[in-house]
Amino acid sequence: MAIPGPSNIPDRVLRAMSHPMTDIYEGSLVDVSDRILEELPVLAGTEGKAFIIIGNGHAAWQMAIDNTMSAGDKVLVCESGPFAVIWGYMAEKSGVDVEVLPGSTREPVDVDALQSRLAADTDHEIKAVLCVQTDTASSVRNDIPAMRRAIDAAGHPAMFMVDCIASLGCERFEMDAWGVDLTVGASQKGLMVPPGLGFVWAGDRALAAYETAGLRSGYTEWADRMNPSAHYEIYAGTPPVSHLFAMVEALDMISEEGGLPAIWTRHEMLASAVWAAVDAWAAPDAIEFNITDAASRSTAVTTILTGSVDAGRLRRTARYQAGLTLGRGLGDFVDRAFRIGHMGHGDAPSILGTLATVEACLLAMGAPLGGSGIEAATTAIGGYLR
Repeated sequence: MAIPGPSNIPDRVLRAMSHPMTDIYEGSLVDVSDRILEELPVLAGTEGKAFIIIGNGHAAWQMAIDNTMSAGDKVLVCESGPFAVIWGYMAEKSGVDVEVLPGSTREPVDVDALQSRLAADTDHEIKAVLCVQTDTASSVRNDIPAMRRAIDAAGHPAMFMVDCIASLGCERFEMDAWGVDLTVGASQKGLMVPPGLGFVWAGDRALAAYETAGLRSGYTEWADRMNPSAHYEIYAGTPPVSHLFAMVEALDMISEEGGLPAIWTRHEMLASAVWAAVDAWAAPDAIEFNITDAASRSTAVTTILTGSVDAGRLRRTARYQAGLTLGRGLGDFVDRAFRIGHMGHGDAPSILGTLATVEACLLAMGAPLGGSGIEAATTAIGGYLR
């Protein structure tokens, strides 16, 4: 599996999910929950409040909107691929007025355009700016600190909300240091746990917005989760027992590796191997990067355009003849791209095996290649092993 989420689950995390059902009111599960809630802020680099919702990233999106917005509030969604726009669509379905700041699927958010739009909003109708750190479809990495500077330069009070579903546990993110007011995440990518846990981290401004939010509703409501009278109210009902034991195991693995800085470095190494291989494969009207600026590429996923090469055939050859599942192109990239996920539980053998298999499939198809990517990929990884 080399798709960009759900990512491969370590065996020890899978074993942890086999923990027998246990008392949800006291004992080991309470200890596990307390530890997770204590460590979640560290993952996002914040002293803000962490919330858990049983669901995928979309559930976390909904929780973020419900607890900070009222019907008719306006948000500015920064496009750099489909996922921030989909978050905006969900907000619109909830009664929020959504404006999209147009962007490219091949570049990060234009911070100058963001500053200009906010500066033009002299009545401060825009209540929040929504973006993703990494868009899983385009594989762009947005410059979150630069976006914060643009908001500040415009003198605008909008909350800054960032989706880190694809990037958390893969690349550097510092919520408080970067001036982010609310962060959204999920368990199934860099955090190495199956889909089922969504996370929201709320800073002071998001918690203040909660006090007057008109969309607050039953299941996503923060009130009981902030001040539970019983442990299960943290989850608005029965806790997700298996996922919680899995999450603690994943946290142990992150700690044993050396913490987040070591995790970020490993992801840089894996990404460097992919990028070196794509550089070597590149040929006219064939293999090329979607994100041409290396500084704007995600270290969690790489989207590779295929030009005249049949992307669907490549994926089918890899999967059914070589045993490798690649990510398909999404949105604008359907049938003209494939994606390699290098997030979560990955290492040098797994990424080199993936790249060698892709190259073998391209050769079998007679695809035009600039050269072999395998030597380039091994050289890139060797640079991290010195």
